[in-house]
Amino acid sequence: MTSLGKPTLLHFGILAVLAALFFILPVYHAGAFSRIMVLAIYAMGFNLLFGYTGLLSLGHAMFFGAGMYGFGLAIKFLGAPVPLAFVVAIGASALLGVVVGFLALRTVGVAFMIVTLMFAQTAYLVVLYFGEFTRGDEGFVLQQAERLVFGLDVTSEMGRYFTAFTLFAVCFLGLAKLVQTPFGKRLVAIRENEERARMLGYDAGRYKLLALIVSATVSGIAGASYALLFGYVGATFATVQYSILPLLWVLLGGAGTTIGPLIGVIFMFYLIDASSAYTNAYMLIAGVVLIILTVFAPKGLAGILRTKVMPWLP
Repeated sequence: MTSLGKPTLLHFGILAVLAALFFILPVYHAGAFSRIMVLAIYAMGFNLLFGYTGLLSLGHAMFFGAGMYGFGLAIKFLGAPVPLAFVVAIGASALLGVVVGFLALRTVGVAFMIVTLMFAQTAYLVVLYFGEFTRGDEGFVLQQAERLVFGLDVTSEMGRYFTAFTLFAVCFLGLAKLVQTPFGKRLVAIRENEERARMLGYDAGRYKLLALIVSATVSGIAGASYALLFGYVGATFATVQYSILPLLWVLLGGAGTTIGPLIGVIFMFYLIDASSAYTNAYMLIAGVVLIILTVFAPKGLAGILRTKVMPWLP
């Protein structure tokens, strides 16, 4: 089998396993994987910017929140059907990506991290300021009847799982294809040596802006998906914590790999789930594990697979 065919087989194999898990896992774990797949979309969006382009954003929660609030407010106040609300969510997150990109990409390195963090905090404060509509920290619930997709109920156990699976599959395969295109290869070139990429004639600024917009859009899709499937929209998802989480997921799973975000989300979800049964300091345990993995597996779990078993892993 060619190195081109192996990644394709791997990606479809992962999707086949995820589809089969619904019929194998107990109810609790099937519900957990619905959430995991949505959060993995968010992690994949972050990974495109950080893992493939080399830009570390500390404000990605604003894009997740833009998608979530774009979707939720369109339904709550405009009475929009779910497909139209999704379009609004995608447009809101993409537009925010354009604005942030034009301003934040004027900086580099640590300055870029700080600027994205400041933008995210501003977005969080905007959510609180317009509490009359957003309900601030309390948030608001989307009723089951408001979340029908072409008359189909996506709030049932099976409906939620396979809606999450479908959205995940589209983003997973789409991004896996994107990073193999010339555009994706140029992002990696910029990550490895931006000055050399410029010398070869590539407009690094343009490619970084496009990468940020795509990353923001995918993150917004994750936010809208969360609101659709779990029926809640709240300011918690726009806090700094939700900007740090995708970084942890990607570092654990393996930055710059297509399967790393999914692995990282699964690992972190069940690590927190297991440790929270014994102590309230579960994030301390997660932090210790992250430090250990950073020391002994700096390329993440998927990075180990790429080094030891799958050198062809994209």
